[in-house]
Amino acid sequence: MSLKENVEFVKEELNSEEKFFEKAVVTERFLKKYKNIIIGGAVALVVVAFGNVAYDMKEQSRIKTANEQLSILLQNPSDVKAQENLKTASKKLYQLWSFSNSVKNNDTKKLDELSKTKLPVISDISNYLMAVNEQNIQKLDDYTLRQDAIFKDFANIQSGIIYMNKKEISKADAKFASIKEDSPLGSVASMLKHYGIK
Repeated sequence: MSLKENVEFVKEELNSEEKFFEKAVVTERFLKKYKNIIIGGAVALVVVAFGNVAYDMKEQSRIKTANEQLSILLQNPSDVKAQENLKTASKKLYQLWSFSNSVKNNDTKKLDELSKTKLPVISDISNYLMAVNEQNIQKLDDYTLRQDAIFKDFANIQSGIIYMNKKEISKADAKFASIKEDSPLGSVASMLKHYGIK
């Protein structure tokens, strides 16, 4: 290598080292300027991650407890402690178990209580079962007026049958006619209307 080439090589090396040090100084200034924000962000990420892990662990524990209490209640429905523990661990699961147990035991008092619950399906079915158990046409009619009634057509058929038994044929006919033909119960209503009403 010639002297001129050596000088050029040294100049390039010095330029690249100068650029490296310049970038290091800029990075150092950036870190000094935003040090608190960077540390705060890192701490926040650690806290959020820890919080998520802790929440997941607590939720898994709650679910496990609810399932254990439900298993106990399925074996012994009269276990009051298990009922309270299930109610504490999962109110919705407790209401579902209560509904199942009250239907099994025909517990109208509990069904009446569940008819006021905030779980729409349990409330709806409880209202329907209460009206059917009481053979109460007014309650069945009130049930059919609910916009979200699951068993609306069943309630109309039940009302029609009650009217048939009372020999109030025109009212029974009106109940059966209120069920649309494309309803799953349309053919049942049509048969009852045709064969049951004379």
